[in-house]
Amino acid sequence: MKMEGKKKIALIAHDRRKKDLIEWVQFNKGTLSKHELYATGTTGTLIEQKTGLKVRKFKSGPLGGDQEIGAKISEGEIDVLIFFWDPLEPLAHDVDIKALIRIATVYNIPVAITRSTADFLISSPLFEKEYERIQPDYESELKDRILKIVQQNSEQN
Repeated sequence: MKMEGKKKIALIAHDRRKKDLIEWVQFNKGTLSKHELYATGTTGTLIEQKTGLKVRKFKSGPLGGDQEIGAKISEGEIDVLIFFWDPLEPLAHDVDIKALIRIATVYNIPVAITRSTADFLISSPLFEKEYERIQPDYESELKDRILKIVQQNSEQN
């Protein structure tokens, strides 16, 4: 799968990490202004207010925003996920967060969950260039698994 030079970047932060993410966005405003930004509701609103950058906003994370972004990843509409999460804060929607990280991994997109990782990611020479991302063929793997199960069941009957 090809990522264009202009990346589609999802920005998410838990409540106690929103300040960190906004500071990071402000510091990288020049670079980020060249890309398309997406965010969950509250985070996107704060980024727009504090930086003036245009952000396409989804619902708040606990109301389904994390899942909306996950769907966009699976549809090839998000290239990069920057997610400043709070590992010390138990959240009611932890399963949504795990699902989002899982889907980002399945679709092999770059993910940063810490500020230092986000710094390394955005400063990579690959960030501004087209990039051919290798996409594992999970559909073929799934078909093979199903075929094996069907064959095993046939042999047992």
